[in-house]
Amino acid sequence: MSQVDEKRHPRSNVTVSQVLEQWLEVARHEDSTRERYQDLIRLYIEPTFGTTTAAKIDAELLERCYARLRACKDLCGGKRAKDHECTPLASNTVRKIHFIFRSAFDRAVRWRYLSVNQAEIAQPPSFEHSEPDPPSAAEAASLLREASEDPQWCLLLWLTMVTGCRRGELCALRWGDVDLAAGMLSIERSYSKTRERAREKSTKTRQRRRIALDTHTVELLREHREQARSNCAALGTGFDDNAFVFSTEPDGSAPLLPRSVSQRYRRLAQRLELRSTRLHALRHYSATELLANGTDLRTVAGRLGHVDGGVTTLNTYAGWVTEADRKAANTIADTVPRPEPANRRPRSPYEHLAAELRDAITTGTYSPGDELPTVTDLATTHDLSTGTVQRAITLLRQEGLIDVARGRRATVAHRGPQAAH
Repeated sequence: MSQVDEKRHPRSNVTVSQVLEQWLEVARHEDSTRERYQDLIRLYIEPTFGTTTAAKIDAELLERCYARLRACKDLCGGKRAKDHECTPLASNTVRKIHFIFRSAFDRAVRWRYLSVNQAEIAQPPSFEHSEPDPPSAAEAASLLREASEDPQWCLLLWLTMVTGCRRGELCALRWGDVDLAAGMLSIERSYSKTRERAREKSTKTRQRRRIALDTHTVELLREHREQARSNCAALGTGFDDNAFVFSTEPDGSAPLLPRSVSQRYRRLAQRLELRSTRLHALRHYSATELLANGTDLRTVAGRLGHVDGGVTTLNTYAGWVTEADRKAANTIADTVPRPEPANRRPRSPYEHLAAELRDAITTGTYSPGDELPTVTDLATTHDLSTGTVQRAITLLRQEGLIDVARGRRATVAHRGPQAAH
């Protein structure tokens, strides 16, 4: 009865705009998060509820607003103008609006402007789980080929693919974070640029991590550093180990801006007609390729900077873990011996390759003890995948024609074949 009475006679006539303004004054957010909240308040909350008394906001009103935003972000209410086309607001964005209401009204209850936080009762739309959409191997190659005209830009895309770093982390990368001798990259900071200020800050998870680099990446970074030294020498200044690796200035004194990097990538992806135009897709590419090729989940999570032991990685890339599981199913199916009909002509590509190698062994082209070409060489010569070549090798091993040892090339067996075809 007290709550009902306070709905008729609220303790305060404070408006929604005043509640939000005071909430933003005391709430602590990252710069980018605060900027995003301010945009949502300006675009969707202020025009609809700004002058409304906060005590008049209830769960029904909020849920109806959420539903209308999911139908059209302009809140047209189905009354379409001549040139208007309804565009729904994403569920995840509506959920952010709900969080703003819930958090601000919770503060208003604590300050005794309101007696009940109606936003806690309201139900926002369900969370939308977005599937990763990384570029294919061919698309990744076309990206690097197109970007190769600018070595710095090409190196940034390459590092994003092989390390999975976030754009702000690479923009904040300094030469002091790069250990070329050990082949290690230290990710300790991120760079953020908003309307109010630009600054270096901690990483998204506030954790430092070290990422191992392959020899090719180390060589690319070494060449890039030598070019930076040459630029400094041309300017008559010394090379600074604290300079940014990716910079808008020849001496590395100013970093690339994360938003500019994303915009440049979007233009490149649109020009190449890729499925996804988000730079974040390259982070997906790094994770999915590692998972699909058998890298354990905890290692992938560590490289990406997920600090929950792989839960976030698993939730985001579960579909690609399934793909790795499918590869495991094919591997075990190829390993288990299976009866083959006598004198059956080869039909699949791996059977044709096995028949060719079998003939070479039986005719003496390969003698007992001779090494067969590597899997990579056979795949290149016959235009096959390495998995198809592995199936052919497995079939010959089951027939007793070759010996296979871990870490060594397949050799022609000294004993006679166990099964003739």
